[in-house]
Amino acid sequence: MTAPAAPARLPELSYFFPAHDEEANLEPLVDEALATLPSLAERFEIVIVDDGSRDATPRIADRLAAAHPGVVRAVHHPTNLGYGAALRSGFRASRYAHIAFTDGDRQFRVADLGRLSARMEEADHPDVVVGFRIKRADPFVRTAYARIYRFANRVWFGLRVTDVDCACKLFRREALDGIRVASGGAFFSAEMLIKLRASGRSVVEVGVPHHPRTAGSQTGAKVSVVWRAVKDFWSLRLRMWSDRQRALRRGEPILASGGTRPSAD
Repeated sequence: MTAPAAPARLPELSYFFPAHDEEANLEPLVDEALATLPSLAERFEIVIVDDGSRDATPRIADRLAAAHPGVVRAVHHPTNLGYGAALRSGFRASRYAHIAFTDGDRQFRVADLGRLSARMEEADHPDVVVGFRIKRADPFVRTAYARIYRFANRVWFGLRVTDVDCACKLFRREALDGIRVASGGAFFSAEMLIKLRASGRSVVEVGVPHHPRTAGSQTGAKVSVVWRAVKDFWSLRLRMWSDRQRALRRGEPILASGGTRPSAD
């Protein structure tokens, strides 16, 4: 296997992750990010998005933010709004020129964002770099869902991305300006990539390691989560058949205030 390229140190980076009932993973992930991000960016921030957790996640997030003022921030949803809504909150809270996210379950290493930054700084300067799991460390049912989902997105939307929902992605902030996404559930990432490509943004891929979850529980294979994704999938597909341009404009802006940066205060 070819060795990954050396990480490119970005001028500034917003790193966020959604967390729903991740009390066991939260502090280790923030510690990992604090130790790793100085090698990936000259200036960085860490945003924790608590998606209506019912365990100690909200309290731990606030404690970490208080312990690292100006570097770690916490965003809270009063109730569980769904994965896409958590991603949207993370994007809107991000203040810097590059935005990256992983999940809060520690199945990706923060250091592997360096693989994405190295690719982003290559000569073609892509707008978006998305990871794909080199060897997926998930139960069979999730892997099976993922294969069906990838095939459906390719057939019905022409989305040729190896691993649509890989939670290891890096964006240039300006690439997200004007992009709107309607889904608040698991279809969020696919809808975002579909609309980015339809808007002419360049999207490239890089392989990243994937690690087994060691704490907490997975929710992605729940029937309610899958059903919501299916409904959002077909809602976009039918709307695009009816009026493509209107469908591409539908939804809430990914960035706050049409792309302007939130205040650093």
